[in-house]
Amino acid sequence: MAVAAVPEHLVPAVDPAPTARSWRSVVRAYFLLTKPRVIELLLVTTVPAMVLAAGELPSLGLIGAVLLGGALSAGGANTVNCWIERDRDQVMRRTHSRPLPAGDVSPTGALVFGLALEAVAFVWLALTVNLLSASLSVSAMLFYIFVYTIWLKPRSPQNIVIGGAAGAVPALVGWAAVTNSLAVPAWVMFAIVFCCTPPHFWALSVRYRGDSAKAGIPMLPVVVGTAAAARQILVYALVTVIVSFALVPVSDVGWIYGVTALVLGVMFVAAAAALLRKPTPESALKLFHFSNTYLALLFVAIAVDVIVRAG
Repeated sequence: MAVAAVPEHLVPAVDPAPTARSWRSVVRAYFLLTKPRVIELLLVTTVPAMVLAAGELPSLGLIGAVLLGGALSAGGANTVNCWIERDRDQVMRRTHSRPLPAGDVSPTGALVFGLALEAVAFVWLALTVNLLSASLSVSAMLFYIFVYTIWLKPRSPQNIVIGGAAGAVPALVGWAAVTNSLAVPAWVMFAIVFCCTPPHFWALSVRYRGDSAKAGIPMLPVVVGTAAAARQILVYALVTVIVSFALVPVSDVGWIYGVTALVLGVMFVAAAAALLRKPTPESALKLFHFSNTYLALLFVAIAVDVIVRAG
């Protein structure tokens, strides 16, 4: 008995088989979770601290071990941060294309990856460097996740002032890696990064003020307005420059660092003053980028000064 043909328009559509993602795209997605550009700046503050602690260039093996452990630790912390903030990131234009909001990585996969990186970093630093460096790295992650990301960021406009301490820890890690202890110069370098963090992030918040407001994040420019935030940015820029000169009397840095700190400090304050005069998103973005340059070159000057004078 013949079977009548079913009209084509009544046949249910069948979705084509999903295309398997290449291993390169998967690796890239997990790599981006670690926020590699943030890691670069953190590592830039680590090596000069090691050079200053040693009074010369430390062994390349030790530098490599510290950089690898620091990168793994920072990457783990950033990944867990992305996991916690995935819903907020989806709302903001600046972050909605990150791997988790974009669906490139599963939340479970991201969390496991971040915690695994952190565990490997601790073991690596403890075995190849020392326990103090490993403990400092883990403490930075815990502070960044629990104090800044979970507690302060959604609640206080001063979130980055306190939370910025996590980003200043790599200077302590570098010093501890060489001496297995902490001393005044290490804490001064910590303070430089700590003081530089608010103008750095507040400038970015001015640029993306609408994003923060939309996501319900009480960043300073959202709470007090752009003009008031610009005034505080200028104050913190001045404080950062003053603190940078405190390294001269407590360590072995000389005129190379002193001159560099002066020139960069004038430029940093000038950029902050320019934002105060004209608090536009464009001026804020310029200050944000220059704050990265300021911190990187200032710490490079520490290493160059020590190495040159050590012959």
